[in-house]
Amino acid sequence: MINYPAMTTRILVVLAGLAAVPMMAQLAPPGGNRGVSMGHIHLHVHDVNAQKQFWTTIGGTPVKNGTLELIQFPGVYVMLRQGEPTGGTVGSVVNHIGFNAKNVADSVAKWKAAGLNPEAGTNPNQFFLTTTDGVRIEILEDKNLAVPLKFHHIHFNVTAAIVPQMQAWYARIFDAVPGTRGPFQAGDIAGANLTYQMVDMKQAPTKGRALDHIGFEVPDLDFYAQKLQLQGLDFDTPPRVAGNGTTKVAFLTDPWGTYIELTQGLSPK
Repeated sequence: MINYPAMTTRILVVLAGLAAVPMMAQLAPPGGNRGVSMGHIHLHVHDVNAQKQFWTTIGGTPVKNGTLELIQFPGVYVMLRQGEPTGGTVGSVVNHIGFNAKNVADSVAKWKAAGLNPEAGTNPNQFFLTTTDGVRIEILEDKNLAVPLKFHHIHFNVTAAIVPQMQAWYARIFDAVPGTRGPFQAGDIAGANLTYQMVDMKQAPTKGRALDHIGFEVPDLDFYAQKLQLQGLDFDTPPRVAGNGTTKVAFLTDPWGTYIELTQGLSPK
């Protein structure tokens, strides 16, 4: 005879134990008609180990998807490749990336204790970090977060005439919903805000710089690539299987020099 009260007690104990285990960070669920979500940021770095230490210090977790090494945050992966970057993010079309922190003061205190040098922004809830290779990272407070740190935005710098063109292009190609963020024109995809800021001078392309490219995840890369090609979009590298044997990747460049990787199956299983 089954003792249901005892079984129920055991189930509750197991569930309680599972709830005590931290959930692994995940990319945002696919969004829009094309199923695009924020995927990763790929960096060229002089010293891979030093940069791995930096990104884990601010809250990332090293993980692997086969042979692919990733640093995992809620909403994004950071990937590192040893190289000689031609410059930092400032001066390129992607000026910086942004994260939200649940408690900026606590995060800044922890980072200072670890030897990092956060720079104060224009208000008490805004700080910046800059890697030794020149990747600029904005930190903005969001007390409603369920985690200490989460990816928030990619900040583009383009001239005034380009802002509406870029907003329309990312809406057409990636279903980025047009809107605003503060004083800036913007677009939203699942897991990230794309912020388009007006500047006076044309900025450099990203390829070869410390932030070499940004990455978006899609559920069916072959199908998505075919749709883009029918729209007249040319790929720098058409879909292929990455070195881990399972993740699919493809590369393209936006009209203003942002190098972009599309992935399918980037997250570790």
